Amino acid sequence: MDNLRFFLILMTLLLGYMLWEAWQRDYGPKPPEAETQPAVQAQPEAQAQAQVESALGAQTSTRPEKAGRIRVQTDVFKAEIDLVGGDLKVVDLLNYPVAKGKPEEPVRLLSDEPDHLFVTQTGFLGDEKIAPKHTAVWQATALEYRMNGQEALKVPLIWRGDGVEIVKTFTFKPGSYEIRFDYQVANSSPVSWNARLYGQIKRKPPAKTEDSAFIRTYTGVACRRADEPYEKISFSDIEHLAQNWETEGGWCAMIQHYFLAAWLPGDQTNYFYTKALPDQVYIVGSYSPEYQVAAGETKTFGARFYIGPKLQRVLEQVAPGLELTVDYGIFTFIAKPIFWLLEQFEKLFGNWGWAIIFTTVVIKAMFYPLSAASFRSMAKMRQIQPKMQALKERFGEDKQKFHQALMQLYREERVNPLGGCLPILVQIPVFISLYWVLVESVEMRQASFLLWLTDLTAKDPYFVLPALMGVTMWIQQKLSPPPADPVQAQVMKMFPLIFTVFFAFFPSGLVLYWVVNNALSIVQQWWINRQIEGAKSA
Repeated sequence: MDNLRFFLILMTLLLGYMLWEAWQRDYGPKPPEAETQPAVQAQPEAQAQAQVESALGAQTSTRPEKAGRIRVQTDVFKAEIDLVGGDLKVVDLLNYPVAKGKPEEPVRLLSDEPDHLFVTQTGFLGDEKIAPKHTAVWQATALEYRMNGQEALKVPLIWRGDGVEIVKTFTFKPGSYEIRFDYQVANSSPVSWNARLYGQIKRKPPAKTEDSAFIRTYTGVACRRADEPYEKISFSDIEHLAQNWETEGGWCAMIQHYFLAAWLPGDQTNYFYTKALPDQVYIVGSYSPEYQVAAGETKTFGARFYIGPKLQRVLEQVAPGLELTVDYGIFTFIAKPIFWLLEQFEKLFGNWGWAIIFTTVVIKAMFYPLSAASFRSMAKMRQIQPKMQALKERFGEDKQKFHQALMQLYREERVNPLGGCLPILVQIPVFISLYWVLVESVEMRQASFLLWLTDLTAKDPYFVLPALMGVTMWIQQKLSPPPADPVQAQVMKMFPLIFTVFFAFFPSGLVLYWVVNNALSIVQQWWINRQIEGAKSA
């Protein structure tokens, strides 16, 4: 019953880990307040933070009627820029349909609809007469922009204040989910222009998710600090305590299953913050050191957003640590090589289903010596079953004498009853890692395999794979020695049916892995049983 024990141990650990994560999110210790800044910086940073508070409290619901929207379309985006604030308010991801059966309806990642609020906001902290914040009204030279083969699509906006003209230019590139924007500040006034650039992401948590009930993924804030390559801050943590921190470079993001919006302010010293607003609306963002433009000068300041899928190889190039938003948990160091292996097979076969199959074969081959030792132990236990039954009949209800005689039998036959446990424990981190790779990787989202399996991240619509998994578990039962306890033996007979029902609602890619793994285990176990039985008869 080696593989069934493996299932039990694995599912117990996996469910325990998920329960622990849920407990930490809801009831775990809350992060401490940020340390106080050095005294030399205390006064200016306090003033900047007060300006941040004022900016965060500004409302945009009273948008002037004359303000409008700029519509932008590239090969990957369909976006809307609101002239109030000059910020992205709607972003559709054209290459990612909301469902397999709705190819013409793209995922809407950003939206300013009240029930699905998820928007960007940028502006300056300073005198509003010369430094516009995210409620200022901008002017546009055109309201429609479309990418038609150019190297970059630029969308300019203009704002004029007291002796200052600012041109905000969005830059979109083909095939890229990075959006750069630059503020060109032309100061024609007789005094210096001083302000801080800020950017933030504002969202309301989704009311529900379409993910499987058996898969709990993270939706919330993620960030990078100088001393922390990746940190998650849940909405409940933000509700409990707003946070402020300072770091060189860094980034912050709102992440969800498969997708994210990240604010990438640049390599200077940045001052990050989180805040909870009424009606379960949350903000994460940062502001820069104070910029200065002398009278008569023109300077340009800029930053970036990444708004799109959590493509790991792309995120690695966008910003250090951003690829960690594809969260494999504590076994990331194992999961990354597994994903790399899946990638190589996908490049070879052009199909993620075959990639899962051949990755399973490679992992099984890597653990062949360990699993072989386990199966040999099971085979020997199977051989001595008649002797074990004879001992049970001989000693009847005297359990102490029965166990003493059983230990003696194990020594005489050179059988280790625990021989199958260590290989199982060693393999469990690998299998949990593979589970999270299949769950977290947007590269496999809505990926087809063969015939009726048109989406490896959805359940098998006809439950063929779960049924095959149940059959392979039943075959393994026949190849393994039954438990000595008759009650336990009857319970174990129910496991193939129980796990068939349990896995019927898991993503088909995961069930495909289990079917292939079980089939390989059957072949290996049958071969080892045959070798040992042949050696015994000889």
